[in-house]
Amino acid sequence: MAYETIDFKADGAIARITLNRPDRLNSFTKAMHQELRAAMAEAETARVIVVTGAGRGFCAGQDLNDRAVAPGEAVDLGDTVEVSWNPLVRLLAEAPQPIIARVNGVAAGAGASLALACDLVVAARSAKFIQSFAAIGLVPDTGGSWHLTRHLGQARAMGLALTGEPLTAEQAADWGLIWRCVDDDALDATVDALAEKLAAMPPLGLAAIKSMIRTSWDRSLNEELTLQRDEMRRLGFTEDYREGVAAFLEKRPATFTGR
Repeated sequence: MAYETIDFKADGAIARITLNRPDRLNSFTKAMHQELRAAMAEAETARVIVVTGAGRGFCAGQDLNDRAVAPGEAVDLGDTVEVSWNPLVRLLAEAPQPIIARVNGVAAGAGASLALACDLVVAARSAKFIQSFAAIGLVPDTGGSWHLTRHLGQARAMGLALTGEPLTAEQAADWGLIWRCVDDDALDATVDALAEKLAAMPPLGLAAIKSMIRTSWDRSLNEELTLQRDEMRRLGFTEDYREGVAAFLEKRPATFTGR
């Protein structure tokens, strides 16, 4: 498929999706939403997906010009959320592959929420996360209020959402909001190494880990223990588990097939 608002590359087991509207800080239009969903479908067989932005920013969220609404006119923002942003967050959460957000610059509004909706966030030291909703009378959508509160707790989530103060990548890592903050010139090497590491690991096990951690909020301890038992039983019968044990005992690299 030919893309106009994103760039898609699949290199073996790793798929890379780049939001490609750098003149608009990669803010989203309807077309970009459609193309990103298409790219995710195209990346279905990849073992790892990397999402990043072109130019100096990761993503500035919604392109307000895309709605073609004159100043002062009413617009149904709930429709935009329901049709575009909510399906995207669900798609990222339900995809079996680990999804890495490579945050190369500012991530604002729904762009910040998009990064947090990914499984692992690696950010350049110069990057910033901005909850810009309150300044225009809105709430953190695209899963923002959910992820902020669970990652940071109520006090920090409330402060960021109410004030809109930029959060540096370094502070975000210190607070546990993202996985890692690295120097700008180390971003590519760090993300590449992480993607390659995950791509070489057993995909069925990684998918199970992702699913369990993302849904653990919904279960009691006893329910979690039962699920752990069931998943260990299921995964213990896979070819990948047998290959992993054999490779460990034989002191050789393992080759996992996803079976």
